[in-house]
Amino acid sequence: MVERIPMSQSGYQQLKKELERLEKVERPDVVKAIEVARAHGDLKENAEYHAAKERQSLTEGRIMELRDKLGRAETIDCTKVTTRRAVFGTVITLMDMKTDEEVTYQLLGPEEADVKSGSISVLAPLGRSILGKAVGDEITAKTPGGVREFEVINIQAGTFC
Repeated sequence: MVERIPMSQSGYQQLKKELERLEKVERPDVVKAIEVARAHGDLKENAEYHAAKERQSLTEGRIMELRDKLGRAETIDCTKVTTRRAVFGTVITLMDMKTDEEVTYQLLGPEEADVKSGSISVLAPLGRSILGKAVGDEITAKTPGGVREFEVINIQAGTFC
């Protein structure tokens, strides 16, 4: 069975734009760069040719990766999710039980998650432990920094959808 990748509609569109740019702009540019480098002669010692071939390899790899992810994407409309429980797309405010510090994250897919921007993946350890929780529930999560305990203090509709 193919594993689906949860993704907001906005995240899906961003990946589609990146794929389109790679296929319509980057790929032709790389082909031209290879042609120019070949025209310079001996390919064994042609650094320009080797750099262009490396760029081609990276571009083709990313194109294949994006096609795979878009093909397995399960897009979710964040504006239509419930806020009674923590689900994909909701914005969750947690209270760190040890430090009384509040943190807020939006639960998104692995392709969209960016802790610095305030979003975490529903597949990450903390994201998994938050899923299904309601306001007032306590969470214990194994994080890279060790085991942490939180209380869910607010759940609201997503901001990035």
